[in-house]
Amino acid sequence: MVNDSKTNNLVLIVVAVAAAAALCLMCLCGVGAAVFVRLAARTAAPVLQMDLQEEDYEAARRRFQTKLVRAGPSPQPADPSYRPRAAQEISYRSRELTLKAYVDPSPGDGQVRPAVLFLHGGFAFGDGDLEMAQPYRDAGYVVMVPVLRGENGQPGNFTLFCDEVDDVLGAGEALAALDYVDANRLYVAGHSAGGTLTMLAAMASARFRAAASLSGSPDQRGFVRSQPEFAVFDTSDRREFQIRSPLAYASSFKCPIRLFYGSAETWAKVTCAETAQRARQRGLDVEAVMVPGDHFTSVPEAIRRSIEFFRAH
Repeated sequence: MVNDSKTNNLVLIVVAVAAAAALCLMCLCGVGAAVFVRLAARTAAPVLQMDLQEEDYEAARRRFQTKLVRAGPSPQPADPSYRPRAAQEISYRSRELTLKAYVDPSPGDGQVRPAVLFLHGGFAFGDGDLEMAQPYRDAGYVVMVPVLRGENGQPGNFTLFCDEVDDVLGAGEALAALDYVDANRLYVAGHSAGGTLTMLAAMASARFRAAASLSGSPDQRGFVRSQPEFAVFDTSDRREFQIRSPLAYASSFKCPIRLFYGSAETWAKVTCAETAQRARQRGLDVEAVMVPGDHFTSVPEAIRRSIEFFRAH
């Protein structure tokens, strides 16, 4: 009884300390801490299998109409006070929508340069999104970061990796049309949610020379399981998950791509590897690449390697 009492007291102390530490972390870091807690939960989620679809992704996407159960803007609020600096705001078309993007201004030297369409993480454009892509600028690429439908007060409904693919492709066309961009050397890269859209864009169009996904999610069943508030579509329909999941259309990649993920992202290790394996079985140049770090600390090394990869293509 004495030993049991001591054990119970020890358990209570450990739980109390852990709770206090978590509370302090939330108070000190606010939303950022909440994001890390949710990422940890996502990391612990089991991998859910998804069959490979034989139909080409772009053909399937053209005939698919998502059924939204909640129509409206992105569930992620944007900082209304954020004002991008050192970038030019331009408009681009995505079917019936006119959206905005931020792009590096022309150097004014008459030269054309390769360009990277960089897709931001999360579901709102804000502080740090332009800065994350700085290594591409330093390497000589023109960088454009598009703001997607339903984000930051823009028109259109948030659909979670479905109609947003149209936005990415529309932004890519706008970037290619700039007179200081070499349209034959256009690349696409993105982090987190942007990494998922990178994979889907690389399957939807042959516009891009190569692609790099940084901690993107190949299987949206796992994503929705950990973050159900973003599931604005009919989750009882398996096709809704398939059309949003690169894992299901891994044979549709239309350019070489690398699927980078952090060594601490155990959820990504399995799904990225399986996506790459399915693609390679169809003769495609797709590899899953682990780099040191977590969802954020892995980004600098992943971008460095993506630059090497782009230069090789």
